[in-house]
Amino acid sequence: VGFTDRDNQGIAGIEQGRDAELRERDGPLRLSLDIRVQYAVREELADAMKTFQAIGAAGTVMEVATGEILALVSLPDFDPNRVPQSSANARFNRATLGIYEPGSTFKILTTAMALEYGTATLEQKFDATVPLRVARYTIRDHHPENRWLSVPEIFVYSSNVGAARMALAVGPERQRAFLDSMGLLRRPGIELAEAGAPLFPKRWNDVSTITIAYGHGIAVSQLQLASAFAAVVNGGTRITPSLLARDDAPPAPGERLLSPETSEALRVLLRLNVLKGTGRQADAEGFEVGGKTGTAEKAIAGGYDPNALVSSFVAAFPMDAPRYAVLVMLEEPKGTDATQGYATAGWTAAPAASAIVARVAPLLGVAPVKRTESKTADALMVSLRGRKADVAAF
Repeated sequence: VGFTDRDNQGIAGIEQGRDAELRERDGPLRLSLDIRVQYAVREELADAMKTFQAIGAAGTVMEVATGEILALVSLPDFDPNRVPQSSANARFNRATLGIYEPGSTFKILTTAMALEYGTATLEQKFDATVPLRVARYTIRDHHPENRWLSVPEIFVYSSNVGAARMALAVGPERQRAFLDSMGLLRRPGIELAEAGAPLFPKRWNDVSTITIAYGHGIAVSQLQLASAFAAVVNGGTRITPSLLARDDAPPAPGERLLSPETSEALRVLLRLNVLKGTGRQADAEGFEVGGKTGTAEKAIAGGYDPNALVSSFVAAFPMDAPRYAVLVMLEEPKGTDATQGYATAGWTAAPAASAIVARVAPLLGVAPVKRTESKTADALMVSLRGRKADVAAF
């Protein structure tokens, strides 16, 4: 929402972004935010920050068909009635202004890109037998399988090597064009001045292609990631994120970015990842969650800090016909005894996403289904021309 100065001029948030319109309107400006959802997201993020001693957090809930934002939370926050008493850190919007390397959440886009360009199929396998060496860099998997992996296996096992090989098959030029089409190489359109511009290589070569495939060497805002993710799961059409309620007729369908078949395939993989992969702790019983973890070390001068992580989880529900996207980010979480000392996204951000879905889904009219009625990844694969063999390994 933001705040105004003593002359009632907007200087932050919607108050600044729509200052001229607010001065001319006779009535209030209605936002898309749902105060019930906003409160739930804030409370769950605050609990996660406390549990994992994180220095910051961000959360978003968005309608995937329209781009309307129902919750947008950045922590720590402040009382807009007492701005002079707040710190710059509290006023910094981690959801829209902060940019971060997204880590393995970017494998969603790498997989969608490879399927859409036809350089990979769900049946195809890529060599992950050994680390990938390019120039002076060696790309390794966190938990290597040391064998050829199918596309679903690359996704569920979160293989850096497999994702890198998929991206190399696409090539630097087409990878850059794809990410640009998804809105990730330019400042996002939103009714806020606090919108961060992405960082990406000026010289986009094979090394760039490899690292960007698994979410390193590029930094985007949480809002950009949520918007691109919404397009992946909504059937493949572009959305424009908005904090304004769309009271009139819903917006016209956006530009098609992916085929419906690619979107459906990604929905299957996202659900499979929650059932069998790194996102298992995001499973909210009854609500058909699908999603992907992302853990990245924070960039520092001369390299990365292995002790300062940005842990994220991006989710959608219900996955048979997604309506909502949820993004959770924890900045510099610390491991606990319960997580065996791990601070990665599967242990930290994924459980927070599960808690958010469980709380907000009933508020949004999404009824739970019994586990026996749940559409498993195998059942979902039937819609993909019956290719159930693709998930036989799981």
